Amino acid sequence: MIIGIEAQRVFRKNKHGMDYVVLEEIKQLQKIDTKNQYFVFVKPGEDHCLHDSENTTIIEIHCPSYPLWEQIALPMAARKYGVDVLHCTSNTAPLFCSVPLILTLHDIIFLEPRDKNNKSFYQNMGWIYRRMVVPRIINRCKRIITVSDFERNNIENKLHIGDRLIRIYNGYNEWFKPINDTHDTYKKYISEDGYFFFLGNTDPKKNTERTLIAYSKYLERSTHKRKLLLADLNEQNLNMMLKANDIEGIRDHIIISGYIVNSDLPSIYNSAFAFLYTSLRESFGIPLLEAMACGTPVITSNTSSMPEIASDEAILINPGNADEIAEAMLSIENDEKLYLKNKEMGLARAQLFSWEKTAKELKNLYEKFER
Repeated sequence: MIIGIEAQRVFRKNKHGMDYVVLEEIKQLQKIDTKNQYFVFVKPGEDHCLHDSENTTIIEIHCPSYPLWEQIALPMAARKYGVDVLHCTSNTAPLFCSVPLILTLHDIIFLEPRDKNNKSFYQNMGWIYRRMVVPRIINRCKRIITVSDFERNNIENKLHIGDRLIRIYNGYNEWFKPINDTHDTYKKYISEDGYFFFLGNTDPKKNTERTLIAYSKYLERSTHKRKLLLADLNEQNLNMMLKANDIEGIRDHIIISGYIVNSDLPSIYNSAFAFLYTSLRESFGIPLLEAMACGTPVITSNTSSMPEIASDEAILINPGNADEIAEAMLSIENDEKLYLKNKEMGLARAQLFSWEKTAKELKNLYEKFER
């Protein structure tokens, strides 16, 4: 069987969630599948993180824009290489394609009310494109994969897909594990360990402003006053948020790391005192598992998929309540038994997920379409 996989952005240097998902899925399929052949369609980029193997051929497709690449160049390539099924991995797919389609629909945030405070041009254009394309391709797809039971129920309630909609959990990379010697890595970003780590950006769903308010409340009451290592947010946006909430006095306690390369993240998690994952909404939450697998206690939200993935092995909070977030930070700081319990429980929870399990489920799904 010949299987096509769309991985348009996997070669870009600064990868994000969906890029890492398809990257790890393909790597595992290269390891476990000795029967089928794969053509992986990518857009040229700096980071050649995938290579041809016995069962996989990487095809670089040159095209000037995302929509043209997906809507014209991708279906042409799928026909050219004779794939039996084409798996589109990043929420959208060609409107017209003669090859049977499988779509991974990570979420349907684009169908929910848009937050007018989001100033990101890239995020807003992506929202418009998905809103235009997804409702038109759903009925053309043989199967739609999503990544949690929460998201499956959410999609079904809104789009009524039925049995074609299935859930396949994500995994996490095996290099996320307890590490003793992290000094050389974390020192690139922050001077001392034992910090709170937070992945925040300008997307309103990441809840960055309220988390900063919670951190200010934590600082008011803490005797340790741990630093906050903040990734994916620039100086200008941080200062605007602090000023808008009249908490500019906490700026000296915040370290902006910029983009952290994935290979450095295990050391960053291991060196952290705890990981804050206080989003308003997530369809899965891979960083939860990464932190847990490193033995780092997690404070996360009691909304959307996060209780499903973290279960009771994390400290669950209401992400809309800054006082509750701050109280959780203080609780694990002041209660050593609670802290150690969350380390141990998180390590055990992470073991239930792996990219190998994900790849095996994908392989079984693909083979249902064998001619």
